[in-house]
Amino acid sequence: MHQITTKYMNPYLAGFLLGLVLLMSIFITGRGLGASGAIKSSVVTIVNGIAPEHAANSDYYGPYVEEGKESPMKSWLVFEMVGVILGAFLSGLISDRLGFVSERGPRIQNSTRWIFAVIGGALFGIGAQFARGCTSGAALSGMAVLSTAGFVTMLAIFGTGYLVAYFFRRLWI
Repeated sequence: MHQITTKYMNPYLAGFLLGLVLLMSIFITGRGLGASGAIKSSVVTIVNGIAPEHAANSDYYGPYVEEGKESPMKSWLVFEMVGVILGAFLSGLISDRLGFVSERGPRIQNSTRWIFAVIGGALFGIGAQFARGCTSGAALSGMAVLSTAGFVTMLAIFGTGYLVAYFFRRLWI
């Protein structure tokens, strides 16, 4: 049997480096990390480009597209996400792990994996809007400043992950 070896960073080193990035983000910008704000900025820009009248009259989009306001795409979170995407690409390139779907269980097809990924991403995005932040913003940055809500959010995220994993484990083993 052929065993595939994949290069991964030491998880303790990766966690330490993530902590340094979070610390530097708080020190330089006065804010923690987050991804859902960049997605929101992108959606607002797209809606404003397609239907500017709707965006201007909307309670949700309106405050972001008021006349004289800077483009939502000039948010520092957008630049953070560009860095995350470039960093992920470079990481995959360096460790020889570039691919659209590289990891899957023996009982799942690539198309099913993509469907689950899209559904999971959509649910996570909707949840981030309800929670007013994603895992990075609500949990990681919240825990860094010792916020009770940050700890509760992290417990909810991992608890839900363990519950859902129980039902989908047959696809992976």
